[in-house]
Amino acid sequence: MNNNQTFNSVKEKHFKTLEMFVPIVARVHGKSHPEFYEVKNIFDVLAKKLKESESQELELDQEFAKLREITKNYTVPDDVCESYEAVYNMLAELDKAYHA
Repeated sequence: MNNNQTFNSVKEKHFKTLEMFVPIVARVHGKSHPEFYEVKNIFDVLAKKLKESESQELELDQEFAKLREITKNYTVPDDVCESYEAVYNMLAELDKAYHA
């Protein structure tokens, strides 16, 4: 399977869930974890690029680099819910597939 197919497969697997979870996690955890507001903003950019790209080649290096920086390589804080953890895990999997 080539990189594009791997990324598309992971995107299909997680994207709808991410679209649902990211705004909720931002609302629930944003006050105690303000970095998640940045995660949400970057995710919104990713989502827009993915929807507008159709089958064109995507350039998402900057967004994934920012996500890795903000999340300390998707390190889940100790005081968050399973949804927060799931978002980081799905984003990490998407990032890995993009760079595969």
